[in-house]
Amino acid sequence: MTDAAPLLEVNEIETCYGLSQALFGMSLSVRSGEMVALLGRNGMGKTTTIRSIMGLTPARAGAIRFAGHDARRLPSFRIAQLGIGLVPEGRQIFPNLTVHENLIAASGNRLGNPDPWTMEKIHALFPRLSERGGNMGGTLSGGEQQMLAIGRALMTNPRLLILDEATEGLAPLIREEIWNCLSLLKAKGQSVLVIDKNVENLTRIADRHYIIERGRAVWSGTSEQLIAAPELQHRYLGI
Repeated sequence: MTDAAPLLEVNEIETCYGLSQALFGMSLSVRSGEMVALLGRNGMGKTTTIRSIMGLTPARAGAIRFAGHDARRLPSFRIAQLGIGLVPEGRQIFPNLTVHENLIAASGNRLGNPDPWTMEKIHALFPRLSERGGNMGGTLSGGEQQMLAIGRALMTNPRLLILDEATEGLAPLIREEIWNCLSLLKAKGQSVLVIDKNVENLTRIADRHYIIERGRAVWSGTSEQLIAAPELQHRYLGI
């Protein structure tokens, strides 16, 4: 990590759903090659933060910069083209496309990654997707759909990968496979912003963490600092 400008910088954003405000000056940053976790109880604004970054629920105030671009007012497809790959909560794979078709639907190397993700590399990462290549997305198990959603995002060769609820609702063995995947991505230097409730695994592989409470970041620090502050985990995460 360097002192260069962050790859992603979210500064004091405010976001509303109609008349209901969800974010009240939320700020965070992700540097190139860094894995950052966004933590907090349900309903505190984690997914809204992701939706604001992606332009799905645009922020009404504040600043969002990605890779040197002012991204707050851009449409979602342009934000994706800048190099953000999203693994959304609920996975949202295409149920009526095959696994293979899901993976190639948005694939590309628009930013010229010298070592791009390919179908072969995704199959090596998740061998089950190779076995299920001709199956319709809607017939997969929840864990297989999550692997597919991650593979689909990686096939866009993103500069930043965002995962909303990376392991929620998955069987223990599948969760372990997802955590192993994230460890591998971290080792490859992939920038990642991840939401999950498993603090133990997150502190093992993430560089930094933000805790969000009622629409704003109330704490940020390293894994070591979070491990050393059990009272923070109890107060804000219910652990």
